[in-house]
Amino acid sequence: MTDDPSRPLRVDFVTGVTPDKWVRTWAERHPGDPLDLTPVDGDDAESRLRSGETTLSLLRLPIDRTGLHVIPLYEEAPVVVVAKEHAAAAYDTLDVADLADEVLLQPADTVPAWRDAAPADVLERAATMPPMTVVEAIAVAATGSGFVVMPLSVARVHHRKDVVHRPVTGVAGSRVGLAWRVDDDDPRIEDFIGVVRGRTERSSRGRGSEAATTAAGSGSAKGTGRHTGSERGATPRRSTGRTLPQRGAAPRRGRGRKGR
Repeated sequence: MTDDPSRPLRVDFVTGVTPDKWVRTWAERHPGDPLDLTPVDGDDAESRLRSGETTLSLLRLPIDRTGLHVIPLYEEAPVVVVAKEHAAAAYDTLDVADLADEVLLQPADTVPAWRDAAPADVLERAATMPPMTVVEAIAVAATGSGFVVMPLSVARVHHRKDVVHRPVTGVAGSRVGLAWRVDDDDPRIEDFIGVVRGRTERSSRGRGSEAATTAAGSGSAKGTGRHTGSERGATPRRSTGRTLPQRGAAPRRGRGRKGR
């Protein structure tokens, strides 16, 4: 399948991804061929790509690679978002296991270390929470009813005055990648790959060699839906044994630095 070359090259990007630098470079190199950029929700990114609604997608990994080429680009640190007055806000950094007694406002399987450390009653309370968007989960966290884990850039996009975010360990980082369909042979795809990878405009690496390199880099994961080890969730870390103080109380000495 080939996209109509007379149409702008369609590129989706999920919340927190900032394609500005690549867009500027593309505009310099292809002034007569503007990009059609669409911000999308992370849950919709893969389906839009597979359906042909977009040509390329800057999305979060892992995804099912069946029928797709994927280039990992960078990894982003996770943070925990809590109410501004929450006891966890007093620390500069937290381990997710230290939040075992707090309700997670997203599916438990997305944060395995918390799921494995949380007591049964807290797991039950978390299970009663309805499905929520990121914005809805942050709004609930602002009431002090729980916490949510997300990439740093997403927390910044959706920042509110009544919440804070803190770096969190024990949670896998969020990987961002560029994906496109294996049956899409629009030649502009390789041009955009060159921009994203920082290849110079006069690079000797042609479109054909770029495609071959990408296919070789996919390895056995291409077309199988399997992911590399680095894309799987991080091994849950053991709890540090730190117990958060009661809300309103100062953190215990030696257990963390007071937040600024």
